[in-house]
Amino acid sequence: MADSGENSALFPIFILSVIALPLVPYTILKLLRAASKRDKSIHCECSVCSRSGKHHKSIFRRISSFLTCSNLTVLLLWVIVAFLVYSIKQSSREIEAFDPFSILGLEPGVSESVIKKAYRRLSIQYHPDKNPDPAANKYFVEYISKAYQALTDPVSRENFEKYGHPDGRQGFQMGIALPQFLLDFNGASGGILLIWILGGFILLPMAFGVVYLSRASKYGGNFVRRETLATYFDLVKPSLAPSKVLDVFIKAAEFMDIPVRRADEEPLQELFKLVKSELNLDGKNARQEQAKFWKQHPALVKAEMLIQAHLLRKADTFSSNLQQDYKNVLQLAPRLLEGLIKMATVPRTAKGHGWLRPAIGVIELSQCIIQAVPLSARKAGSGSSDGVASLLQLPHFSDAVITKIGKKVRTLQDLQDMTFQERAELLSGVAGLSASVLQDVEKVLELMPRATIEVTCETEGEEGIQEGDIVTVQAWVTLRRANGLISALPHAPYYPFSKGENFWFLLADTNSNDVWFSESVNFMDEAAAITTASTITEAKLEASGASMEEITAAVKDAVTKVKSGCRLVLGKIQAPQAGNYNLNCHLMCDTWIGCDTKTNLKLKILKRSRAGSRGGLVAEGVQGENGLEDEDDIEEDEEGDQSEYSEDEDEDEEEDEAEVEKKNNNRKGFANGSARRKGRK
Repeated sequence: MADSGENSALFPIFILSVIALPLVPYTILKLLRAASKRDKSIHCECSVCSRSGKHHKSIFRRISSFLTCSNLTVLLLWVIVAFLVYSIKQSSREIEAFDPFSILGLEPGVSESVIKKAYRRLSIQYHPDKNPDPAANKYFVEYISKAYQALTDPVSRENFEKYGHPDGRQGFQMGIALPQFLLDFNGASGGILLIWILGGFILLPMAFGVVYLSRASKYGGNFVRRETLATYFDLVKPSLAPSKVLDVFIKAAEFMDIPVRRADEEPLQELFKLVKSELNLDGKNARQEQAKFWKQHPALVKAEMLIQAHLLRKADTFSSNLQQDYKNVLQLAPRLLEGLIKMATVPRTAKGHGWLRPAIGVIELSQCIIQAVPLSARKAGSGSSDGVASLLQLPHFSDAVITKIGKKVRTLQDLQDMTFQERAELLSGVAGLSASVLQDVEKVLELMPRATIEVTCETEGEEGIQEGDIVTVQAWVTLRRANGLISALPHAPYYPFSKGENFWFLLADTNSNDVWFSESVNFMDEAAAITTASTITEAKLEASGASMEEITAAVKDAVTKVKSGCRLVLGKIQAPQAGNYNLNCHLMCDTWIGCDTKTNLKLKILKRSRAGSRGGLVAEGVQGENGLEDEDDIEEDEEGDQSEYSEDEDEDEEEDEAEVEKKNNNRKGFANGSARRKGRK
């Protein structure tokens, strides 16, 4: 066993190792994330976003963003590491190997007479009779005397010169890297050591585990309470209209924590007058509806009115208390909406499908919240399924401006299809907008994403798809912007926080309202996308028996596509019963209005033969020129995508479904393969 001095000296090294092993990689990871976040923070540069100030960080905001619990903990641990390194360096002399020549100040191999002279010289300096200092006495006894004895004794000197120690060859020594007070504390070292082991290695990890499990039991994915997810699961119905999604959204348990103050009663009454028209409480039974509205939990009433005021862009009228509550509500909104989307697309039906109508409604609500556009603006009209909502998200655009340009521009697509000169003449000549305003509009139009989808469905290793097969759905989603960027923060001056773009890929059957497959697509994290595309491509080619050269080339092509603005989506579904299916591939953005894309995918499922043979080849989908579907298909899609915020939504939907079903029954060219669509719905 090593002596107690060496044990105590090794204790800081032990603690340093325990702290440094997780701290160093965690710090590197945080630095890489911070650097990556700075690279990705490309935001809108229009004057409206600049005035909002959310992308400009003052010194106070920079300090506040740095002084988080995580950062402070890392900083404190590095201070401890620096102190331990300094302590180890200072105490390194105590654990140095015993060297009698060095202690006496001699060179190795000197004669015995020289050793005696050196000993007498040091005795005059350190001997207790000559020097009363206790430290000198200790040094003389423990070092000088031992060194002299080791070098004057022939056996000891030979052992030192041969083995490096006066006592000869030394065996392997073991010690406990604990401080001295834990090993010898008034005869109670065993109890102290036991307490140290129980507390540091058993009780402390158990305490952390209990805290973590208690928190994990309350929260599901993306830090959404399980109570909220259960409520959303119960309230989401297949027939839930998009205009009613907000009523489900505000039932989150997180909103129940919003403080309800007596001082807010009068401001909330004034706020109610502003948003009453959006709450649909001014109909025939206005009194009954209003009474029912106020009977809800006060926190939920407050949350709904704050959201409606945000959609009407009236947040600047809030008091200081309401302003804080308003920010808390909007900060929770993105992750709650993501949880609500998952509850809408989670398998519900006997076939394991989710519901399309509520899923689209949730994404459209997310778009309105990020862009601060009222839900009533999405009512179908002027040839656009999004109403005037897509135009209201543009800077400086109001109802008056939209009315002035309404003869030439009815949709956002009409405005984008114009040349720069045509837009300038229209907005300046007809709408009376200034040159600086035109510049802001151009910046936002250049920032808007345009997506294309290439989708394939196949059974791996087989030519056709039979009922019950596991079908692989693969989609390449390509994003383009006029300014050449791939990832960027959207134009959202009225949303007080930075919110990245997120797209949702939905493979659905519009006629049956079923979502067969759903996946989130993100263009912000390029590294993760490269890893995903490489892994999927490599696994697919290995399963098909491709050579290493082919796999390497395919992976390289996939990485190049990702870097150019593509993302790979992969999923598996079970083929339903035999028949022809006209599916829709939706790609919807949760931040921009009017930037959604949809394409048709015609799928033919064969009956499973008794012998297990498969007939028929995978055929291409019915498409027109330039990769687009037939004109009848596009018209059919546009009719089926009319906004469901209008009053006659149910009747229109039934008529559209009947017409679609009639056309599908008369069409023969179904395929089990690919479909491609450029543009948007």
